[in-house]
Amino acid sequence: MKASAAGGQRSWRTRRLDPDDSLGLRLTLAAAAAFLVLVPFALLSLLVLAAWPPLFRLDVTVTDALHRYALHHPAWVRLMSVWTDVFAPNPLRAATAVVVAWLLLRRARRLALWVVTTMTVGGLLGALLKVLVGRQRPDLLDPVARVAGFAFPSGHALNATLAAGVLLLVFLPFTRGRRLLRWSLWTAAVLIAVVTGLSRIALGVHWTSDVVGGWLLGLAVLAATTAAFSTWRARTGHRRARTVREGVEPELADPRRNGTQL
Repeated sequence: MKASAAGGQRSWRTRRLDPDDSLGLRLTLAAAAAFLVLVPFALLSLLVLAAWPPLFRLDVTVTDALHRYALHHPAWVRLMSVWTDVFAPNPLRAATAVVVAWLLLRRARRLALWVVTTMTVGGLLGALLKVLVGRQRPDLLDPVARVAGFAFPSGHALNATLAAGVLLLVFLPFTRGRRLLRWSLWTAAVLIAVVTGLSRIALGVHWTSDVVGGWLLGLAVLAATTAAFSTWRARTGHRRARTVREGVEPELADPRRNGTQL
């Protein structure tokens, strides 16, 4: 009894890397993952603010090359324009809103709150950072597209990463035992995030570093909110979820739930 009582009073410092304390270890690993994604974003932001010459030259080189290609390939421009419009922030927010409504109908209120929180926090952070950094978009002589507002980080890349990650982690439970479907879901999520970001560079409305910054910030927000959600699950007695295979709420696809609130 004494040993048990002592174990229950252990500090976070002593529990954080204890393999026998699964919650403490998971929290530490999740926090480390979020931090490791956030560090490259913070470094990239500082380089953008400082107008670091090598980064500027890289951005200009990529933009000029893609712009020359776009000028000679109108079909490519139309394809990228359609893609960037379909997977723009507002359509993606509308798609996640539909998912939130569906989750509420399934009484998965906690999961619906996670979706709303992830999209809202990421969107607000992106808008705030655009104003704080105040970076101008590429100024091309013969642009194939025009967009107003600041450039860093790319809102399209950020919101595509957030929405793709959220939809992936919500629907992964339904791929249990169906490897092909799981890989298809992962492929679709990656394509949405990557191609949406690349479309912004191809159209000459963002620098490459803007898009990379949007991807990194989106991943950091996803890592942080997923870690918080996993902690919430653990504290309510749910088993540990294998996120990359089962999503954040494996019980969502369990037919035995019978309307039980998650």
